Amino acid sequence: MGCQIWQMGFCFWVCLSLLSHSLSSVSSQADAAVGDATVEGTVFIDGKAPIGSIDDDFICATLDWWPPEKCDYGTCSWGLAGLLNLDLSNNIFLNAVKAFSPLKIRLGGTLQDKVIYDTDDNREPCTPFVKSTSEMFGFTQGCLPMNRWDELNAFFAKAGAKVIFGLNALTGRSIKSDDSAVGAWNYTNAESLIRYTVEKNYTIHGWELGNELCGSGVGTRVSANQYAADTAALQSIVQNIYKDVDFKPLIIAPGGFYDSNWFKEFIDKTTKSLDVVTHHIYNLGPGVDEHLVEKILNPSVLDGESGTFRGLHNIIKSSTTSATAWVGEAGGAYNSGHNLVTNAFVFSFWYLDQLGMASKYDTKTYCRQSLIGGNYGLLNTANFVPNPDYYSALLWHQLMGRNVLSTSFAGTKKIRSYTHCAKQSKGITLLLINLDNSTTVQAKLAFNSTMTLQHKHRSRTLHHKHRSHKKSIIQLPQGTDAEIRREEYHLTAKDGNLHSQTMLLNGNILSVNSSGIIPPLEPLLVNSPKPIMVAPLSIVFIHMPDVIVPACKV
Repeated sequence: MGCQIWQMGFCFWVCLSLLSHSLSSVSSQADAAVGDATVEGTVFIDGKAPIGSIDDDFICATLDWWPPEKCDYGTCSWGLAGLLNLDLSNNIFLNAVKAFSPLKIRLGGTLQDKVIYDTDDNREPCTPFVKSTSEMFGFTQGCLPMNRWDELNAFFAKAGAKVIFGLNALTGRSIKSDDSAVGAWNYTNAESLIRYTVEKNYTIHGWELGNELCGSGVGTRVSANQYAADTAALQSIVQNIYKDVDFKPLIIAPGGFYDSNWFKEFIDKTTKSLDVVTHHIYNLGPGVDEHLVEKILNPSVLDGESGTFRGLHNIIKSSTTSATAWVGEAGGAYNSGHNLVTNAFVFSFWYLDQLGMASKYDTKTYCRQSLIGGNYGLLNTANFVPNPDYYSALLWHQLMGRNVLSTSFAGTKKIRSYTHCAKQSKGITLLLINLDNSTTVQAKLAFNSTMTLQHKHRSRTLHHKHRSHKKSIIQLPQGTDAEIRREEYHLTAKDGNLHSQTMLLNGNILSVNSSGIIPPLEPLLVNSPKPIMVAPLSIVFIHMPDVIVPACKV
């Protein structure tokens, strides 16, 4: 067997006291933190039962329709990143997607409700989007040629992506003077595209109806009652076309901003037709805002989005629907983000906090705007080189398992903490985010459950002597075997510059090589009795394969 167990008591807090000790090799920023203030804190992890769960392929990113002429505040940041002109032969692009195996990719965005599909039924000219200030969303109608759809699907198959396609939900409707869109959805062209897709044996993970037409809408809006009827129509079409196909795609809607009354009515009226309810997040305001960094590093701002997650979670729980919640699009700052903020290291504080918060409320998938394009891409729009958030997403994907554990931090309000069962072991993975610019945090861990610590050669049982409701702190014996281990991934900005587009992992620059290969994400191996030190303005993933809690045994 070779593996003994320390069994630690049930229904009281077990604290793994971690002595103050600096990790000189963690990162240059940790070195720079010497002399800064240090505070002690405790991460409380409830390991009795999971509070939520996510999909194995929780990480998702979007590709949009915007042409190069899309500009915001005088800056044109989309380049050739739109679905109609993206270079699908780029090797870095292929490798970046393949690294996730699989990455969910949602195709859609503002202009999806102005796209026609050049299938056999189409009688209109298949012309690209043209900039026009008199048109809703600033562009004329565009068209998806079927040869481009073929090229996109060939890339997705090669890259192993799971594709969610956003359908045009405005066809057949008329827009009134009050900006409401009335009338039933004309699904003829969409049905033709779906049929073409099946005939070509292309695998689509989900068909999503519309973009930002719910609630007050963006540009225009559709009532919840009508949207529910249209969703039922989409389900009927898909059931018919896929009747002889083994894999059935998901029916997804509405892909817009959360409005409690609208979403409740819609969910209650789609209990038989909807698989996934999607909502969008741009909680930091416009990309032109000069105070984005302050917002990103403000715990109160970050906490503000919890109301949306909680509200939607409660609506779903109180409904008879079997639908699950996804974030279908989230770029943080709308109108294409902000260069050197939403595509720089500092944005990982917002992004990873969002992933952690969404998971707590049983969100199954989180789609980042964008995979490439605008100033908030995971990849650089011009050269496809990964931005810092790409590596944050990949680390999450590799380390954070399905089950979510209740986690809190005591000691400073500037630490954000999230714990999941580990993806690569039977243990746990902890994410700590330090928003403080001058304070290093020394973390202790406390568990409210039966917790076992596995290691070789030695065994000792620690007993709780008094049946008190107080938290019991049990310090691990020092000098325990080296195989009681942690794997740490410390993320910092190059030169401590939050606006840097270069991320360091344990002090080493992350970059693709000359062949366009995504670098391996290697941990720092640490003996567990040593402390978890979180440097100022840094992020740490800690994988503890030997810490076994009941929530991770289910």
